Amino acid sequence: MGQFFPKERKSIQNLRKTEESIDWLRSWKVTLFSLLEAVPVNLRPLIASISIDGTSATTIIIDSNSGEPLWRPFLYNESCPDALPVVKSIAPANHTVCSGTSTLCKLVSWWNTEGENRESALLLHQADWLLWLLHGKLGLSDYNNALKVGYDPELESYPPWLLSQPYSQLLPSVQAPGTSIGYLKEGIRTEFGFPKDCVVCTGTTDSIAAFLAARATEPGKAVTSLGSTLAIKLLSTSRIEDARFGVYSHRLDDKWLVGGASNTGGAVLRQIFTDEQLEKLSEHIDPMEVSPLDYYPLQVVGERFPVADPKMVPRLHPRPQSDVEYLHGILESIARIEAKGYSLLKDMGATQVDEVFTAGGGAKNEKWTKIRERVLGLPVSRAIQTEAAYGAALLALKGAQAQHNEQ
Repeated sequence: MGQFFPKERKSIQNLRKTEESIDWLRSWKVTLFSLLEAVPVNLRPLIASISIDGTSATTIIIDSNSGEPLWRPFLYNESCPDALPVVKSIAPANHTVCSGTSTLCKLVSWWNTEGENRESALLLHQADWLLWLLHGKLGLSDYNNALKVGYDPELESYPPWLLSQPYSQLLPSVQAPGTSIGYLKEGIRTEFGFPKDCVVCTGTTDSIAAFLAARATEPGKAVTSLGSTLAIKLLSTSRIEDARFGVYSHRLDDKWLVGGASNTGGAVLRQIFTDEQLEKLSEHIDPMEVSPLDYYPLQVVGERFPVADPKMVPRLHPRPQSDVEYLHGILESIARIEAKGYSLLKDMGATQVDEVFTAGGGAKNEKWTKIRERVLGLPVSRAIQTEAAYGAALLALKGAQAQHNEQ
């Protein structure tokens, strides 16, 4: 599957757009090789290393001998409620895997459905599979991607409760993100003109890569992503896990990246205002003035962080006559939810936040940034780099430097 044929480059445009019919693996492969082709020819001889980030809990079951897929990929947001009781019966209470969308639930669901091919099957995550196309060594992952299948990054091993299960034979071996795996496959190297010593490194998840891009490297530094939802990630010296709130920790070298995600965010704003309205109304907001309006902006019923309440109803009333006041109230209410999120992480034992970098579309709204600074009582600024690809490049750089030091 490492071979690439020119006709595939055009085929991505012809793929049908429904989740059931789309050939995800082929589309990801086409995209990967299109990106390699997009690297300027004069820069290709200078590429020292490659790494890839992928969506967390996107799960691929392949044949360990041929690399051929045995099942369609389970996408990151796909839930397997059929497997949840089984997973909850073997995992510790409130463990990260105790969610229907976890990688382990997807593995258990496949195992219980598929009678054949169990002996030769192997589990990979999206980033693992794409990197395999480049280095050719099956069965390797990183401890960020492997977290939701049950890997314990603190012990640097799979826990006994997982290894005792029959499907543990499918689990990949795990290394730190940004670890050199090997050189780029010769066929790819010669086709695209990359150097002989170009190394391929283990990857990470998209959210971790986005955090790395912001260069928040000290405990207490945090990144709030203001996209369609509100997600916070805080660099901490201690590890925090609680599936009730959707809180879990990724390892980053000798520190922990603690995160949680609320269902509030930009999607609610888009339901009420156009982008043009948001821009014009924001100009008239005084961010130093406290809004008396108390909302809980949600698209639909249900919240899990910083409040675990699946029956929480959206609260966007009363609506004042002034749209400026209304927007001010919504922006400030989201800022209060963000503040509660960081407060909850501290109460759980995480490092106290002392500075917040912002990513996502909401980072562009300067009045919102000022409101959030006042509500959080902390310096808040827009992250210079927010692209996950930039974070993956930093991991590749780490791998190249380690490789160089070994030589």
